[in-house]
Amino acid sequence: MTTRPGLFISFEGIDGSGKSTQARLLAERLRGAGRDVVLTREPGGSPGAEEIRALVLRGDPDRWSAETELLLFTAARRDHLERTIRPALDRGAIVICDRFADSTRMYQGLSRGNLRAAVDTLHALMIGVEPDLTLLIDMDPQAALARAKARATAEERFEDFGLPLQERMRAGFLALARDYPDRMRVIDGAHPLLSVAHDIDTTLAEHL
Repeated sequence: MTTRPGLFISFEGIDGSGKSTQARLLAERLRGAGRDVVLTREPGGSPGAEEIRALVLRGDPDRWSAETELLLFTAARRDHLERTIRPALDRGAIVICDRFADSTRMYQGLSRGNLRAAVDTLHALMIGVEPDLTLLIDMDPQAALARAKARATAEERFEDFGLPLQERMRAGFLALARDYPDRMRVIDGAHPLLSVAHDIDTTLAEHL
């Protein structure tokens, strides 16, 4: 059980799974209930981390090696932790984060190289924080990729790796949920929007 005054919730899932939408909707519901909520994202969530976000999510898919990405993501996460997450938790807020360390465990630690041990070592040394609850929005990789590409944003570097990466990511996330059953819950993202939101509320109530 956490000893932090606040509550740290992360959303994870492959690109296009709907996790960002569900994170935003949960923040709106909790604020409507009178709770102090900080909705944030990774990479990003603080001025310095947002600058790193522009480096890692744009450009050619081969712009950075997995090793370089790992260092960049860890630097962004440290700044995010210091300037956004920790102050919010210390004052008793609920922090809802769209992606956290589990994404790095998957994207750089599993799917783009055999760097999982390095990811966990850097996380232990420089971050040392896990969410109290991680909601994994699970979805068919092909449908999720089509949804992600339809957004047509400038931040499509990882989507450009294509379906094979999405498939490895989904399998990796589900394996991660089995490794961390105390904090990770799998939510079926193929259901209608409000149905997924209801499942999230039920899961959150059970966790609390």
